[in-house]
Amino acid sequence: MGIHLAIKLLTIVIFLGYGMIWILMPTKVFWLHWLPEIHAKVDTTCFGLEGANILIYTFPVLFVAVLGCLYLHLGKNDVDQKDGRLKLALVKGPLGIVSWTELAFFSMFIGLLFWSFSAYLHGMTANITRKSAAQMGEEVDLKFNLNGTGMIGFGRWEVKLDSAGLLLGLLGNICLAFLFFPVTRGSSILRLVGLTSESSIKYHIWLGHITMILFTAHGLCYIIFWIGTHQISEMLKWAKVGISNLAGEVALLSGLAMWITSFPSLRRSIFELFFYTHHLYILFIIFFIFHVGFSYFCITLPGFYLFLIDRYLRFLQSQQKVRLVSARIFPCQSVELNFSKSPGLSYTPTSIMFINMPCVSKIQWHPFTVTSNSSTDPAKLSVVIKSEGSWSQKLFHKISSSSLDHHEVSIEGPYGPASTHFLRHDTLVMVSGGSGITPFISIIRELLFTKSIRSCMTKQVLLITAFKKSVDLTLLELLIPVSRATYGISGLPIRIEAYVTRETEAISDYQKPCRTIQFKPGAMDVPVSAILGSNSWFWLGTIISSSFVIFLLLIGSITQYYIYPIDHNSDKRFPHTLRSAMNMLFVCVSIAMTATAAFLWKKIHNAKEMKQIQDLDMPTPMTSPQPDSQFYNEDTELGSLPHQSLVQNTKVHYGERPNLKKLIRECDGSSIGVLVSGPKKMRQEVAAICSSCEKGNLHFESVSFTW
Repeated sequence: MGIHLAIKLLTIVIFLGYGMIWILMPTKVFWLHWLPEIHAKVDTTCFGLEGANILIYTFPVLFVAVLGCLYLHLGKNDVDQKDGRLKLALVKGPLGIVSWTELAFFSMFIGLLFWSFSAYLHGMTANITRKSAAQMGEEVDLKFNLNGTGMIGFGRWEVKLDSAGLLLGLLGNICLAFLFFPVTRGSSILRLVGLTSESSIKYHIWLGHITMILFTAHGLCYIIFWIGTHQISEMLKWAKVGISNLAGEVALLSGLAMWITSFPSLRRSIFELFFYTHHLYILFIIFFIFHVGFSYFCITLPGFYLFLIDRYLRFLQSQQKVRLVSARIFPCQSVELNFSKSPGLSYTPTSIMFINMPCVSKIQWHPFTVTSNSSTDPAKLSVVIKSEGSWSQKLFHKISSSSLDHHEVSIEGPYGPASTHFLRHDTLVMVSGGSGITPFISIIRELLFTKSIRSCMTKQVLLITAFKKSVDLTLLELLIPVSRATYGISGLPIRIEAYVTRETEAISDYQKPCRTIQFKPGAMDVPVSAILGSNSWFWLGTIISSSFVIFLLLIGSITQYYIYPIDHNSDKRFPHTLRSAMNMLFVCVSIAMTATAAFLWKKIHNAKEMKQIQDLDMPTPMTSPQPDSQFYNEDTELGSLPHQSLVQNTKVHYGERPNLKKLIRECDGSSIGVLVSGPKKMRQEVAAICSSCEKGNLHFESVSFTW
């Protein structure tokens, strides 16, 4: 408790200090007094101008990330009881469904943009000399005039346009500084504020749109300025010291390509185009650094640094081929993929896993909810995929009709929330539509496991699920894990209200049994395991801290013994482009060294465990094949044992939609957790019901994952 409290307090203090830096950054006091003093105290012979900016902008965030890793590592055994948070939906509008906490952070960010806009605008109209402006970091060529009355040789509108372009660029950099935090899947910072990577995607989308709007306007202002002042040649300028205009234009074009292809209509229809063009973020970042210099990029570096570590770890994990043990084919055009899992891999309900199957598409990665439970299924990890899109339809066809006895599969994850916070409520309501039931499969399995080991239990569980056809009801069979099927759900106080919206009666396909396909393991296949092992947070903190130390040693050595002598013992300055390229290389080298070392150590440490699992050629009770047969039928109809208890707790309604308001309001309890997974309209309807509740006992959370 003492260590946890100390880490929390220290983290809060650092966050407040870091926030104050952003508030003071646009002010005259910061640039003309504080920052020059810090630059004067930092030894420029060792770290150069980057030293002060790394100390101010980069170090605090990375230190918080390491503290977060330590906090999560120390609290991994009791995180379920202490870190759980449910979000209460209070806003429904252009921003979608957000909570008060999310709205507060969003408002603070918008407030920061407006404050920075007004402060920078005031500074540009004040009497700030070019010499003092150069102290802002040298790489940022702020074009303040010499006497505050206008640039010599230019008219009034040209000066205003030049200032507007600079202002838009500075605001765009604020958005860019936060752009990579939401897409860092294994982020300890997101966990500290109660967010997951899948729930944070919308913030990345919002920030991406704002960033590109500002940077596009920034570029257009300068292009118009150069044309109006007959300086069109400036577009091709690549300065050895200072701003490189051509590099900025290349970065902008790369950003525009990513931005255009990221709009939903184009992204969903031509996913490959979106996938390939979004990798232009590498080109965007490289030329952005060439444009402004590495010293100024240190403002943006923390988020990108953490993302780079996460992305490289994901790359290492994705290079492994995992063992696909079996697949269960459902009559509703759905397939359950069952993978071999390392017993040391533990994950929480509603976790997601990204899957790539080269036989379907070599480049496409798609997220799916993990439906198995790490407690009840220690050697198996399962996901359910419903054939709704082109990729999932191809996968269903490949699995169900292919004669192949082995499929190559790569995965990233699983990723999930830090806690099973839904256990805190005395009543739990789950609302799903279509394939949205998959997150609730893992939750109900967790409730079944919790019931078997604890005396206290959720007083009431209500599952409201809507399907288009009666054949989709077969997905309800997944609610009971096969490993504990003999227990049924009779001991769990659950009521299932299933609605079939497009049929007035059951169709014969609903009674068709499932079939299972058994696959042979490949020679190089490995069980699904955590990329950094059971102590992943500890190792992630080690990677962040050690790679940053190595990075500092590299730039310190090269600056002191190579760059500094050239800058101070000759008439020529060391080229900024080359210096930026070297710093980028050092970042990549330090991350690759430490992350690869941690990955190899984990791989060697778990070699015996993996070998034992691979040597076990014994099928599970669920997937035992009939002799000399690849396909076999399972008697898993809803009316047969051990699913009798499931039938008794299920009421099916045909030809109607659920009255969500009535069903939710009828639930009793001082604390009712309302979880929803399904179409956007359904999520908004449930959110409106919860936010309008006068009792205040409805706690809403959306568990849907949308790109």
